[in-house]
Amino acid sequence: MPLQPRRFLPRLAPEMYCGNAVVFWTHTVKDRASGWLDPSSHAAFREIVLHAAIREQLLCPVYTMMPDHVHFVWMGVAPESDQLSGSVFFRRQFERNLAPWKWQSQPHDHVLREDERLQGSFMATCTYIHENPVRKRLVANRESWPFSGCVLPGYPEMLPNGEGFWELFWRIYNHAVERQSIGKLDVIRRR
Repeated sequence: MPLQPRRFLPRLAPEMYCGNAVVFWTHTVKDRASGWLDPSSHAAFREIVLHAAIREQLLCPVYTMMPDHVHFVWMGVAPESDQLSGSVFFRRQFERNLAPWKWQSQPHDHVLREDERLQGSFMATCTYIHENPVRKRLVANRESWPFSGCVLPGYPEMLPNGEGFWELFWRIYNHAVERQSIGKLDVIRRR
């Protein structure tokens, strides 16, 4: 029997993932395997996403790690931001922590359209990601799921469900875009 060609999801043009793009990513473990998710894989995930964020000038306002996949949103803050490159980096680095499991052949992504980037729509997308463990009946409320959060370089303690999160997040994001770099980002203090 002849081998079937590998099928890949169609991708948008590479420039759609660059600059100030906002993308909802889903990385799935091959064959929906589970058993890898634990506190050490969570710590490794946060470290690798942090490195990807700094390398590619990205902010991650929300992520949720599930037993067989991870969801997160990345937002580019500089003209050099490249989420496809960041995704390749993330997958290669994290697969070491995933072993013996592997990633599905490619991630699913959704580049948010302009109307989906409006504050209310965007926050609804982030809430959808954060609520995934509740929808799957893994926990009664999203605050109980230990494998969710955000990765904002310079803000290790911020949580998407924390008081004042969105107000501070938008200040950080706007400041980063104005400076066109998270490497030059001055820490914005909570008031």
